[in-house]
Amino acid sequence: MAPVVRRITYPDLFENNRRWAQGVLQKDPEFFRRLSRQQSPRFLWIGCADSRVPANEIVGLLPGEIFVHRNVANLVVDGDLNCLSVLQFAVEVLKVEHIIVCGHYGCGGVQAAWRGAALGLIDDWIRHVKAIAADHRDRLTPLAENDAVDRLCELNVLHQAVNVCRTSIVQGAWARGQEVAVHAWIYGLHDGLIRDLEGTIAQADQVDRMHQKALDELPSRPNG
Repeated sequence: MAPVVRRITYPDLFENNRRWAQGVLQKDPEFFRRLSRQQSPRFLWIGCADSRVPANEIVGLLPGEIFVHRNVANLVVDGDLNCLSVLQFAVEVLKVEHIIVCGHYGCGGVQAAWRGAALGLIDDWIRHVKAIAADHRDRLTPLAENDAVDRLCELNVLHQAVNVCRTSIVQGAWARGQEVAVHAWIYGLHDGLIRDLEGTIAQADQVDRMHQKALDELPSRPNG
């Protein structure tokens, strides 16, 4: 029997919002008043725009506890003023202590990059993932299709975490003695669990060493 697909209509969103707000107020009558006065998250999340990966929910945090930026395939690239502006605000204004780059298995953007699909405008965006795939083609090609995509999802996260570390924003924070750690994570749609790719970097001289360590461990890493 085919699963029943829940059909949500546009007006349902307003009703859902009202129920959510009422539920929050029943648990904590001061929640929205307190939230409106201050934003002080300790975490910045850079993740994929995929609707199945809601940052707050999968780490169990409330609004105000995590600052979020999302784009297709969780990329951090030179010239993306949107992402870099979020990063600068998080580091220099909010003073976040942790920057999490989180990808996910089965990422559509990564799949398209690996398969060389022509999708239109987005091809210009995922060319960054295609470049990573080209750099690691020797280790990816022998794998089965799904395994190759999963490995590329992991490799992409590691490369984007390194990109974060090499920005003038994070380099400047470390030079000032500001404590900021950058983490590489990946989320499993099949089980709802996050896996640490063991690429945490907390100071400038760790960038190359930690990146290579994580890359070296990838071939034997199970998906979960």
